[in-house]
Amino acid sequence: MKTLVYSLRSMGIALKNAIRPPTTEGFGHPERVRPERYRNSFALVYEPVGENTPESGPEEACIGCRKCELICPSAIITVKAAKKGVSPTTGKKRGYLDDYTLDMNACIFCELCVQVCPTDAIVMCKEPTEPVFFREDLLLTKDKLYANEHLRKPAWATGAKLVDMQDPNRLSPEQQAAKDAQMAAAAAKKAELAAQKAAEEAKAAEEKAAEEAKAAEEKAAGEAKPAEVAAAEEAKPAEEAAPTAPPEAGADGAEEVRS
Repeated sequence: MKTLVYSLRSMGIALKNAIRPPTTEGFGHPERVRPERYRNSFALVYEPVGENTPESGPEEACIGCRKCELICPSAIITVKAAKKGVSPTTGKKRGYLDDYTLDMNACIFCELCVQVCPTDAIVMCKEPTEPVFFREDLLLTKDKLYANEHLRKPAWATGAKLVDMQDPNRLSPEQQAAKDAQMAAAAAKKAELAAQKAAEEAKAAEEKAAEEAKAAEEKAAGEAKPAEVAAAEEAKPAEEAAPTAPPEAGADGAEEVRS
């Protein structure tokens, strides 16, 4: 009897699950929303394009220092450095990369290789990788890593950012915001004082120019007055020395002479 009850109960559970809608989803459909710090694969990058970029294209950022290979806890990175040469971009001697392999079969995604890179040449990607059927497809070569720079979107972190985050003197976001606000207020105050000083200097320059103009006018007037006095004094003796013309005789005067 117990066997029959258990059998019927099992059949009921099986029928119940047979008509229940599926709870699984196909890979990538729909696409899952990834967190901001999600990282899955790797990419090697080139130097940013600038004014000094040669016509042949930007240089590889990797200098073959092998720091990523030495720090990897899983020992999945192999770096083969090439001979050093003169950079056509900077004109200085630098290292170059000959070969680079990264085995994703044993990667633990610690991101230490990104953190120690002095040139930010290796970054992690925030897009998931496609499933593969062979382990050999998880071996990332130099060409695949450089292709990932354009095929996959890079994650937020670089070596410089990760090192900056671990700085013991680094401020919290609130402290950094307060510091930035304080620096902005100080800069505004400095600009205000500079503008006030410039206005005072301009006002002083105007007053000085007005005083100089007034002094020049007074000096010109003082020089002109003695000249006028001297001219008047010179003209006065000339007027006194000039003969006085006799008065003209009128009609009445002529009659008196005749009588």
